[in-house]
Amino acid sequence: MQKDFHYYATYCAARIAGYSHDQGMEICYSSQLVDWCSKTFLSKLSGPPAAATTQLQLELMEARTDLVGLQDITRIWASFHFLPYDLYAPVKRGFRTYRNKYRLICQPNGALVSDTVELAKKRGTQAVGIAMHVLADTWAHRNFAGTPSLVINNTDAYFYELVEQEGEEQWRPVRFRHSPGAPDELEQGLYSNSIYQWEESSIMNLGHGRAGHLPDYSFARYKYLPAWADYEESFKDNPTEYYKAFCQMIHAMQYLRGAVPDFSLDTYAYEVAAPWAEEIRSILNKRQLDACADWKALAEKIAGREIEDFDQKKYQAEYLAAEKAEKAGTFLGAFFLAAMAQKSMVTNAIFRSGNLLAGFSVDFSEKGFRGIRDYRHLLEHEKGEKTQ
Repeated sequence: MQKDFHYYATYCAARIAGYSHDQGMEICYSSQLVDWCSKTFLSKLSGPPAAATTQLQLELMEARTDLVGLQDITRIWASFHFLPYDLYAPVKRGFRTYRNKYRLICQPNGALVSDTVELAKKRGTQAVGIAMHVLADTWAHRNFAGTPSLVINNTDAYFYELVEQEGEEQWRPVRFRHSPGAPDELEQGLYSNSIYQWEESSIMNLGHGRAGHLPDYSFARYKYLPAWADYEESFKDNPTEYYKAFCQMIHAMQYLRGAVPDFSLDTYAYEVAAPWAEEIRSILNKRQLDACADWKALAEKIAGREIEDFDQKKYQAEYLAAEKAEKAGTFLGAFFLAAMAQKSMVTNAIFRSGNLLAGFSVDFSEKGFRGIRDYRHLLEHEKGEKTQ
């Protein structure tokens, strides 16, 4: 998904779920920050590198693709953008490496979605925003995995999108090109994607790179033949699924603010969203590269006030000015802690399943600190919260 959904649509969902304007702004800011909080961003702030929630294109191009480098990539992308659906999924064929990659395929309504929402409970708006980003991406990024893999993430010539032509819906072949920086041409069905690389673990085979930005467009309806599904046709209806994602976010945030007693998978707050359903569906179905203007207009209609745009620098001065012992109490400090908690939770779940693609992990909440220095701050913060 893009800023239009992670920022403005998330604000709309937060307000519909009952959060105040200020809380909604903090939640949607945190959701969008997930796509900006790279190691480059953190280094400028002298922040904890382990709090990285994304990798810039230049970082990915320079990333190591040995075992340690691939584990670092997987920890980031599987934790925040391609949450695994079933870490114990039965796989009847292939070597262990293939089975491990298969089990990282992202789908909505997996057990880790519940774990992500529960982790955000009583942790502040930053954790809520991170959880909403992760939850939303399970819908946009389904069928792809947050680890480099040709066999899991590749696409081929059989790739079609459903479009309306001359008043009728028709399947039109999608044409892919590698042209970084060039905008996708929706009318021609021409989309940029990553270069084909035959190496299984090439960085070009991470996530939905081989399908370009197409999975991130709410209007997209497409079908293709994933190798991991034995080349059976897979159909993706983004307008329908993005609406489910929106209503699931409302349900999750109702739970997080205490308005409903439980968060349940495959549950959607359709009735709560009903007054806005027609406008939301209209935005989701509109063919456009960027839906920010439409989502912002709806957000301002719901809020009855102007909604400021995302500003990456908004909280940086506060964090930089804070003393070392006080940084955890700043907005960004709380975001970094929430990000490390999410990454630790997912990485630990992957490791406990017997899958080493995200590296070794220890449940610090049970066994104490091991390894990465940054997590000592998280552990100390967790202990401090429990003793207050």
